[in-house]
Amino acid sequence: MAVRGKIIENAPLGEKGWFKCGGVAETLYKPADLEDLQEFVHHQERSVNVFGVLSNTIIRDGGLPGATIRLGREFSDIKPLGDFRIKAGALALDSNVSKIAADNGIGGLEFLSGIPGTIGGALRMNAGCYGREIEDILVECDVMDQDGNIHTVTPEDMGLSYRHNSLPQGWIFLNATFVGEGGSSYPIYQKIEEIKQKREESQPIREKTGGSTFANPTTIDLANAGMAPGTKVWELIDQVDGRGLMVGGAQMSEKHCNFMINTGEATSSDLENLGEEVRKRVFETFGVKLRWEIKRLGNFPDKEKGA
Repeated sequence: MAVRGKIIENAPLGEKGWFKCGGVAETLYKPADLEDLQEFVHHQERSVNVFGVLSNTIIRDGGLPGATIRLGREFSDIKPLGDFRIKAGALALDSNVSKIAADNGIGGLEFLSGIPGTIGGALRMNAGCYGREIEDILVECDVMDQDGNIHTVTPEDMGLSYRHNSLPQGWIFLNATFVGEGGSSYPIYQKIEEIKQKREESQPIREKTGGSTFANPTTIDLANAGMAPGTKVWELIDQVDGRGLMVGGAQMSEKHCNFMINTGEATSSDLENLGEEVRKRVFETFGVKLRWEIKRLGNFPDKEKGA
C-alpha cells in the first residue's frame, strides 16, 4: 500500500476532542486527498474509525486500536450550487455551512449553527435541534464503502430517523448537498444569532463538553413508562438528582443537565461512568433506558479490565 497521506503511530487522540481527555490511536492516518483515502481504505482488512473534530466522542483511556482516519481541510469545502442548494465536505463545520448559506440568501439551514461539530458527524446521527434535522434539508451525499467505492445516496437510502442512520458503520461520509429556501441574508443572520443566544443561555458551550449526552426518549418508551408524550431527557435527569452530579472530574452540567463537562482533570472513564450512573438512575426510577448520543470508542484501561 502506497499512500501519500500522513501516518502516525500511537497518536494522541482524546486530547484533540472537545472533552480534552482520552487515549491514543494505535494508527492515525490523515489522507492527502480523496484518491489517497480510497487507496488506504481499499487495503484495510477491517473497519476503520473516522473522525472530524471529535465534538461528540469519548475516546476511552485505553486507546483506540486499529486504524483511525482523521479527515483534513481537503474535505471542508463549502460551495453554493444555485437553486438554494449548497454542497459541503464532511469536515465542514455545521456552523460554517449555515453562515455561508446565509451569505448566499439560503434560508432553512439556520439550525445547523446550533449543532456542534462537522457535517460528517451530523450525517451519521441525523443531527438536529430547534425542531429541524439533517433529513429535512438533505438532498444527497457521497459515501465511501469499506472497499473504497463511492456511492451517492439519498435520505431514503440512508433510512434516517431520530438520531439514527441505517448505513453501515464503516462507511465514510465525504460530502453532502443540502437544499434550503430563498430569503434575504439579514433575517437569516438574525435567526442564526437567536440560536447562538439560546445556546449561550442554556448550554455550557464554553466548557470542555460535547453535544447532548442522551437522545430524548421515544414516544413508545414514554408510553411504556406511563409518562407524558414529549417529556425531555433533561427532565428525567433532573428528577433523579443528575444536575451537577459528579464522578471524578466529570460532571453533568448545572446549566443543562443533559450535557457532560470535564471540570479540569476528568478521565474518559469518569465521563462514561457518570453517564452510566445517570442511565442507571433513570431506568430504576422511570423504567426508561436512555440512549447515548455521545459515542464511546476504544479500550478501557487495563485496571478496569481486572488486569
